[in-house]
Amino acid sequence: MKRIWRLLITVAFLLMPIGVWAGNESSGTITMEFDLSGHDSNAEAQLWIPYPLSDRDQLISKLSVTGDYGESAVYSDQMYSTPILYARWEKGAASRKLTLSFHVVRQEVMRRDFPAKEVSWDPADYAMYLKPTSLGPIDGQVKILADQITKGKTTVLEKAKAIYDWTCENTYRDPNTRGCGPGNVCLLLQNPGGKCTDIHSVFVSLCRAVGVPAREILGLRQGKKAEQDVSTWLHCWAEFYLPGYDWVPVDPADVRKMMLKEKLALGDAKTKHYRDYFWGGWDQHRVKLAIGRDLTLNPQQQGAVLNTFGYPYAQIGNTTLDWLDPKTFKYTFTFLQ
Repeated sequence: MKRIWRLLITVAFLLMPIGVWAGNESSGTITMEFDLSGHDSNAEAQLWIPYPLSDRDQLISKLSVTGDYGESAVYSDQMYSTPILYARWEKGAASRKLTLSFHVVRQEVMRRDFPAKEVSWDPADYAMYLKPTSLGPIDGQVKILADQITKGKTTVLEKAKAIYDWTCENTYRDPNTRGCGPGNVCLLLQNPGGKCTDIHSVFVSLCRAVGVPAREILGLRQGKKAEQDVSTWLHCWAEFYLPGYDWVPVDPADVRKMMLKEKLALGDAKTKHYRDYFWGGWDQHRVKLAIGRDLTLNPQQQGAVLNTFGYPYAQIGNTTLDWLDPKTFKYTFTFLQ
């Protein structure tokens, strides 16, 4: 009987998806509070919020949406199927408040047991993650640099690793950057300082320029204390697709963040530790919210496409609020263990 149970446990473990429920875990309740009451009550107000969903790396439960909105629903965009919580207040509404709360259990992700040989694959299957974006071209100087970085590399894994190493070594974290940064790749190649969206936009564009499917992921860091204000803890990380294996996690921006925080040089042993860890690994203190660049929201926003959708987005009439200015766009994110 013991042998049968051992066999069943072994089979269950082998059938477990790669990287799921296999490491450290972090959990807590995140409450997002929004208040658009201080704006022109004679204009309609609209609010779009990245909406968390469960996937193999995180479990979302106890979702609650409350407020005095006139309309609210969950939609997704047509390109990436990124989930969106939408709310609208009619003209004349004096109070415009909404609270989104959810519990998250997030797992540390490790995907490094790469296959010895690359399998055949069709790039057309990943065309969405091989194309340029408005701020992330894959031709011109980006293509020239990507070819230089990956010279002599023939496989997707070799190219992605070369670009990861280059990104760790040639970008840097600029704490003066607003928010997570816009991710304007051409400007960043001239001055490679920025924050997480900047650094990962460089990684993604360089990957795509040499045929490696890659994408940014927008989310929020969890707190590490019993209760913390995480309103400014938005984060962007990245992953590339390895044919015949899986999406592989990377976070060179956190490598550069830890180097700045701990005053580390590239040659330090601790820097090597961070570079090794974030190649194929993500820590558990995060929540995935959205993917995609150049998004048309649903319902559609007024004006141009949205560069990224990591932050909440609001419009009063036809005027877009600055999501990085708490004086004009009031919201608070709280983490509670």
